[in-house]
Amino acid sequence: MSKPGPISAKPLSILLNDVFSDAYAKQGFAARELVTRWAEIAGTEIARYSEPMKMQWPRPVEGQPQEPATLVLRVEGPMALEIQHSSDRILERVNRFFGWHAVGRLALRQAPLSRRERP
Repeated sequence: MSKPGPISAKPLSILLNDVFSDAYAKQGFAARELVTRWAEIAGTEIARYSEPMKMQWPRPVEGQPQEPATLVLRVEGPMALEIQHSSDRILERVNRFFGWHAVGRLALRQAPLSRRERP
């Protein structure tokens, strides 16, 4: 009787890659790194009170260049004003991350964040 070959298990991230890519694409995100690396992109102080919800892309007009998207952020109540004042800096950091002028404005939605605080 021959021995079975070695088991080659695939990492869960590879198996779920398509599932997550589809979910992020439905929210307008071309890459999930904007969500997963939000603290690095926006800065830890801003990321503590906000998270990206979706990107809204305007409909393309034939013969015209693509207009930049609107990044919709979920923001905890009292920090919305502070984040609104920091919007130019956030836009600069997000566009630097993408490498082109992908986001033209921010839209803030006041709501509790979906992630839990780490102990």
